[in-house]
This record gives sequence, structure tokens and C-alpha cells, in this order.
Amino acid sequence: MHDTKYTIFFAALVCFVCSIFVAGSAVLLKDLQDANVLLDRQKKVLDVADLVEEGQKLSAIEVNALFEANIQAVVVDLATGETVTDIDPATFDQGKAAKDPATSNAAEENAAKVRRVPNNALIYQVVVEGELTAIIFPIEGAGLWGTLYGFIAVGPDLQTVKGITFYQHKETPGLGGEVDNTRWKSLWQGRHLFDEGGRIALSVNKGQAGSVEEDPYHVDGLSGATLTSRGVTNSIHFWLGEQGFGTYLKAARNGGSI
Repeated sequence: MHDTKYTIFFAALVCFVCSIFVAGSAVLLKDLQDANVLLDRQKKVLDVADLVEEGQKLSAIEVNALFEANIQAVVVDLATGETVTDIDPATFDQGKAAKDPATSNAAEENAAKVRRVPNNALIYQVVVEGELTAIIFPIEGAGLWGTLYGFIAVGPDLQTVKGITFYQHKETPGLGGEVDNTRWKSLWQGRHLFDEGGRIALSVNKGQAGSVEEDPYHVDGLSGATLTSRGVTNSIHFWLGEQGFGTYLKAARNGGSI
């Protein structure tokens, strides 16, 4: 039987060796993890752009090829709404930009609970066979258990919703997690962003909404997930509003370049 000092020493040694192994694995696998995150993000963009079928299996090479052929990433200055040409969209990290005080600003108090807004943000133009079919905007905001991160696709009229998807959230499966439900996401297609006065009117109902023709500004609420539903609405209103892409959208609606 070993004494107490030996037991403590052996346990500490095992912990040290395991920590080295875990840290080494994290470093060695970082590039692979980053590549997988990028691949998943590209899949979500293709999904909301309606360029892939729900559940369609594509290899990494196929995803990249489809993305390169139909998606054009563009960096936008949120203050002016103008395209930024001296930042490479391929390497621009909007999340990091939002955390850095040198490249972001504190957000005004808002329902989406967004704390900082980057000076520049990334949008995706969907160009199929030379024709602009949609613009995809990143959105994020507080849900019930954490931040919802996703994309909303809008037609070239900057009014008609083409789709919505979320690539990261902590919502409860079967409740708020229904933001991933294909049927619910399909209800967004054809809805309208702005009312006749140019104000953002699109929102998630507490209950059921009518058809696109009868009720173009509302989408069915998520049963048992009022706070998640509200979070989706708040995210859209923030990012397509004045503190987000509002200046860009206003300029484009007034005849500026998209």
C-alpha cells in the first residue's frame, strides 16, 4: 500500500500528463475545427439561400464549389451603408470585430441584448447565373438560454423574406429549439419586412399567424417558447434596424447599389 504523499504525487502527475495531452490536441486540431466551423457556416448560407435541399448530403468539396459559384461575400460599413473594399471578406471575422473596442462601438440599450456592434459587417449576395436572387444578413440576439446566431435571406426587392436559419443556439429541444424545424422555417418565405411607412414590421406571433397573403408581417409563434420567439423578433428588428443594416437598406431602397 502506498503512502499519502505517493498517492497525491501520482494523481498530480496523471493530471499534468492529461492536461498536456488535452492542450496539445486542442492546438493540433484547431485548424480542423476552424475548417469545420467555416464549412457549417457555408452550409447554412446555402440552406437559407435555397440552394440545397433540407438534409441533402454534400461533401466539403461540393459545398465549397456551390458556395464559390453562387455566393458573393461583401463587407459593409454599418455607419455609411457603403461597401468596404479594403477588407477581405474571406478573412473578415465579424464576431472578433464586435469584441474589439478598436473596431466596434457599444450598442444602445436594445431588446436583443446586443452589447457591441462592429463598425463593419458581412453580408452575402446570392447570384445565380448572373442574377441577384437574395441578400443574406447575419442576425443575433438573446433567446431563453443564450444568444441565437443565424441568417435571414431577403429578396432583391429588400422586402420579401426568402428564408431564415440559425447555426448556433442553446434553446431547449422541442421548444425554442424548434427554430431549426423545417416546417417552421418554411413559414417565413414570402413574408414582408417593412410596412408601408418603411418601418420594420416582421415579427413572430405569440400564437398562429395567417397566410402570407392575409398576414404578411407575422409568423407562427413557437409553442411553449415565448421568449425564444421574442428573441427571434428582437434579433431581426435590431440587425435590420438603425444600429445594424438599416443605413445600408435605406440607401439601397433609395436607388443605391446593393
